[in-house]
Amino acid sequence: MPGPAPKFDPVRRNSRGGPLQLPAEGRKGAPPAWPLPGKPAAAESRAWAELWRTPQAVAWERLGWTRTVGRYCRVMVAAEQKDASAQLLAQATALEDRLGLTPKAMRLLLWEVVADEVAEQRQATNVRKRIKAV
Repeated sequence: MPGPAPKFDPVRRNSRGGPLQLPAEGRKGAPPAWPLPGKPAAAESRAWAELWRTPQAVAWERLGWTRTVGRYCRVMVAAEQKDASAQLLAQATALEDRLGLTPKAMRLLLWEVVADEVAEQRQATNVRKRIKAV
């Protein structure tokens, strides 16, 4: 029987500079062009746009994972149908893990979502100025 799992250490000795910090506000800008052959279905287009606004999309863009995200869109939309097979559901779950879409996957990939503290302070200052002006 295997021993206990090692404790999670976000700054491992062998990691390359610690965890990758992803912006809490998500990826800015339009999503990339659809990478797979054929035109995406309407549900796939909606999922594609939603996924590319997530914090994880910043990492996907850096890594060039557009095709993988496209495949996930296709599988996810199919897996959400009421007659989806267990195999399709398993594929969707596996892709979610590979793309860092679950908390456990983010820990394993050493990804963390962080707030932009400078922007938050700037926004708070602007709010205070507007309140004083009233």
